[in-house]
Amino acid sequence: MKFSLRCARAVRIAFVSSLLVTLAPPIVQAQLVDQASLTSQERDTLYAELATEVDALEAQLGLLKKVIRLVRPTVVHIEASKQAASNTRTGRKPVQEAGSGIVIEVDSKLYILTNRHVIDEAELSDIAIKLLDRRVLHPTTVWSDPETDIAVMALDATDLVAARLGNSDEIESGDFVIAVGSPFGQSQSVTYGIISAMGRRDLKLGDGSIRYQDFMQTDASINPGNSGGPLLNLRGEVVGLNTAIASSSGGSEGIGFTIPINMAITVAKQFIEHGHPVRAFLGVNLDRTKSFGPEYAARLGLPRARGALVTGVIGGSPAEAADFRTDDVVLEFDGRQIEDDDHLIKIVAFTPVNKDVQVVVFRDGEVKRLRVTLAEKRSTALRP
Repeated sequence: MKFSLRCARAVRIAFVSSLLVTLAPPIVQAQLVDQASLTSQERDTLYAELATEVDALEAQLGLLKKVIRLVRPTVVHIEASKQAASNTRTGRKPVQEAGSGIVIEVDSKLYILTNRHVIDEAELSDIAIKLLDRRVLHPTTVWSDPETDIAVMALDATDLVAARLGNSDEIESGDFVIAVGSPFGQSQSVTYGIISAMGRRDLKLGDGSIRYQDFMQTDASINPGNSGGPLLNLRGEVVGLNTAIASSSGGSEGIGFTIPINMAITVAKQFIEHGHPVRAFLGVNLDRTKSFGPEYAARLGLPRARGALVTGVIGGSPAEAADFRTDDVVLEFDGRQIEDDDHLIKIVAFTPVNKDVQVVVFRDGEVKRLRVTLAEKRSTALRP
């Protein structure tokens, strides 16, 4: 399956049929009656019944219209002109990339949150941010992080409407969500669906540089051009940043991936405050060969393979100071159960530097609790 990070420019309004079923009562009492046999009065009666029941249904579905009305001013359309890779015959030609973005407010200032791949390698003057009121702005500063595919743009503007952010940690599979963006260039397009799955972390995206993954999966229709746009809950709050699709055709096939907003806003604030992402560092090597399976777990005394297996401890690291050891299995970190090594890497990286954290490990057949104070991550390979 191909996972696509392409951005460009389809309007397809998707409503969940199960929602309609729960709201709509039976509307025709003359079941399976041939319409040709109905009298004019009977037809008028049925039309009146239908109108009454639709009015009741629309009163319930009106919340979708309210969400869209609230959110539209906070979503922007982005076009970026980039130089393509040089070709011996054609030379370098400009490439037009398009996507979406969200107006956010940090410390009383307004910024645009989007995906890095939407604006990567484009000059500031070649990035056009198009607002709902048809104004076109250009960023004054751009920060981008290849390891998360998150970018933030500063603006010289104050009269914008900022989105309201939700808490992506509270999202669960089955929650209803709305996606807004610019699929195939059609700005302010809205689609609707549910969260299909949580915690997708092993996706092969783009050039493979997106290391920190914790995607939410949705069946809300996402196409090229939705990248960088918001995924919303029914309260109108942004819970995700739409980023990629799984597709064999290049279009939506009901599998889209979105970065949790808690993760995205953490990166955004780090850029704004420090000018670069600030990653925390624990100092352990993990099982990158994926040998930690049922057999290995049984050898250690674990009933099943879960958590992250420590294969080494780095000298002078916070982990060494906290007495981490080889063959420790990290089960919990800062109150969160650890699913695998990629999960631990992501959680460590986005834990505040210098925070004192409790870690639960399985060692020599026993559960032990360790305390560790995280340091700032420097240039290291695949070590959390």
